Amino acid sequence: MAKIKQKEESTPHCFSPKTIEEMKKSILHHVVSFQGRDPQRAGNSDIYKALAYTLRDIMTEKWIKTQKNYYEKEKKRVYYLSLEFLIGRSLSNAMINLGIFNEVKTAVEELGFDLNDLAEEEEDAALGNGGLGRLAACFMDSIATLKIPAYGYGIRYEYGLFYQQLIDGYQVESPDNWLRYGTPWEYDRKMPVFPVHFYGRVSGYQDEQGRYRVQWIETEDVMAIPCDIMIPGFENDNVINMRLWTARASRELDLSFFNRGDYIGAVQSKVSSETISKVLYPPDHNLAGQELRLKQQYFFVAATFQDIMRRYKKKNANFDKFSDRVAIQLNDTHPSIAIPELMRLLLDIEGLNWEKAWGICVQSFAYTNHTLMPEALEKWTVEMMGRVLPRHLEIIYEINQRFLDLVKIQYPGDANRLQTMSIIEEGDVKKIRMAHLAIVGSHSVNGVAELHTQLLKDNLFHQFHQFYPGKFNSKTNGITPRRWLRLANPKLSSLISGRIGTDWVTDLDSLRGLEPFVTDSSFCKQWRDVKLANKQRLAKLIEKECGVIVNPHSMFDVQVKRIHEYKRQLLNCLHVISLYHEMLRNPEHTLAPRTVIFAGKAAPSYWKAKLIIKLITSIADLVNNDPRIGEKLRVVFLPNYNVSQAEVIMPAADLSEQISTAGTEASGTGNMKFSLSGALTIGTLDGANIEIQEEVGEENIFIFGMTAEEVEYERLNISRSPEKICKENELVADIINSIKNGSFSRGDRKLFTPLVESLLSEDDPYLLMLDLESYLACQKRVNAVFLDQDKWTEMSILNVARMGKFSTDRTIRQYAEEIWGVPVEG
Repeated sequence: MAKIKQKEESTPHCFSPKTIEEMKKSILHHVVSFQGRDPQRAGNSDIYKALAYTLRDIMTEKWIKTQKNYYEKEKKRVYYLSLEFLIGRSLSNAMINLGIFNEVKTAVEELGFDLNDLAEEEEDAALGNGGLGRLAACFMDSIATLKIPAYGYGIRYEYGLFYQQLIDGYQVESPDNWLRYGTPWEYDRKMPVFPVHFYGRVSGYQDEQGRYRVQWIETEDVMAIPCDIMIPGFENDNVINMRLWTARASRELDLSFFNRGDYIGAVQSKVSSETISKVLYPPDHNLAGQELRLKQQYFFVAATFQDIMRRYKKKNANFDKFSDRVAIQLNDTHPSIAIPELMRLLLDIEGLNWEKAWGICVQSFAYTNHTLMPEALEKWTVEMMGRVLPRHLEIIYEINQRFLDLVKIQYPGDANRLQTMSIIEEGDVKKIRMAHLAIVGSHSVNGVAELHTQLLKDNLFHQFHQFYPGKFNSKTNGITPRRWLRLANPKLSSLISGRIGTDWVTDLDSLRGLEPFVTDSSFCKQWRDVKLANKQRLAKLIEKECGVIVNPHSMFDVQVKRIHEYKRQLLNCLHVISLYHEMLRNPEHTLAPRTVIFAGKAAPSYWKAKLIIKLITSIADLVNNDPRIGEKLRVVFLPNYNVSQAEVIMPAADLSEQISTAGTEASGTGNMKFSLSGALTIGTLDGANIEIQEEVGEENIFIFGMTAEEVEYERLNISRSPEKICKENELVADIINSIKNGSFSRGDRKLFTPLVESLLSEDDPYLLMLDLESYLACQKRVNAVFLDQDKWTEMSILNVARMGKFSTDRTIRQYAEEIWGVPVEG
């Protein structure tokens, strides 16, 4: 335990420290007053928390001024509703955005501590599943930096995405209790606290004016408790907040159970109420899991809208200006129950008529679609919706009827179109198509990459695009350069700033200034030195987590993302096997040494994705222990992938694997993070890969495989069966047979049979075998270029220099100007 170097004088608290001495005093104050610890006996955990409280103080002071400014100028507010916010760690990000990184580092060192050690004390806030939640967190950073009056709303999950272990090569899940020691970054608010209703029944009545009104009665109630987390803009004194809701029982224990002598029932009722905010994404393969997920979505939406109404009513006596003061962005279909909820509030509570309420609703909502997978578009059974949210089901039916009446007018006699576009899906089990509800109830529907948006308009929602010309638009995703270059890659950040200045931190297009340096041999050497240092850092993490020693001078070939068949980690495995075979067949052949790095989590009930993880670890087990291979090839799977791990992996990558089947990935943001740190991309023409190619140039990216149009054609008219490919290509046949014959499963020929069968099936929706030969040929080009380090460095520099488009600052500016109708000040 480090001992604090402390002066004898007292350490009075300074609310907003301005100097290093004041910073030290504030840290020591929080050790004593917030944690009850003797500063002389404080350890890393104590100082980390005290520092976090100090930074929170600074942010809170700025947040109060920001909020006052919103009210004084009566600014339109943006409400960003997302079931996920993959925040990661907050300490270093807050220091950078507040512009006090060096001062804090010095203060901590003068107290006898190392800032890196303190940063490791922080738990990742894993309140998201992957790209969707991380995008939401990046958006919050850009919204604060651009001074947009906005709030993020979600759920404060007690347990984040599960903790992943690898046991005998298999994924094993355990709870991720990220809050077990609490977190210093949040404020648990005592008010406002809102009731959220479930179940019950609907009753009609006449009000004093003789109008028919509806009441939702005999409900079961849960209380929503707000928790605020501060989000600072970059060096602009602007701080916004995310408000995350926690579920609490409406009473600590329901006395009606006691009256029946049922203490256990009282406890169970309380626990059941509070389950809503316990865990991110309960398994939805059973009815209980589906119902809990619907309740989660409604819980945070209902609490959020009571908060929106509270804020709006402070300055407005009626709802004439609601859509001029309020913009609501739905981050995917998860929050789309917000549309009938706003209608319920306007109709049943505020007494507006349908036409006025619906006009306000449509003008207030905008919907972002994040998927091209029909199975990923949420649907709830009519039965469950009617039981859990009976009033909302009535409103949804009314929305649908009025919508279909309009469709009938435009397309008379077209029953097929009515069935396709209906919000209610008919069948043995009637279901509510939440994506259709979101489209009908919003004035804007956006995709997250140009290809994605075009496929929405041409395929998935073609008839809606015809019916609502102009409603669909594209907003290509981005990433925040503050976290993904300035924070995650400090050595590269310093090298860049030393040559072109620091404007790129808020104006990523400024990176174009790097282009002239591709011919500067001194700069290119420094560029390679930075990459090597980052690879050495990752090599230490790999040795610590996996027990595998890797060569930092080898090519770091990286695929880190959620494990899913469409992301095609299995295709990467086939290339690794091909490399292994090639090295055994031709040991003298000139192949660049390569370290293939995988990371990512499979959904607990997704058995095939979990089997792919087992295949990866089995390949690693054989390859890494084969003395004939030596250091030429290493395969590793880093367990428990999260934001903090990504901040180490991405700066170290040489090659970024973005190999999803064309037409399946909406955008991707990992591709952008890798490119911004100088990795070269091998990928298909899918998602934002297309736009990355347009920006960096075809000569600076490795593209292979079919286009989305060719994929669509092959699914209907397969040109070469997997069996035919194996017959025509002996190398491909060897790859498949080595999995089939148990080479990677210690002779067990059955273990990977499901994967082999899917590879050889003509019904494989992800068409791995049809892209395999193109992928293998492309990897040979990668190998040749990597052996020419001057060429590789030039391509790496140009990738970074041309990433300006992919800043969330650009994305959010487009949302603000083209969808939300709010001015951008930053």
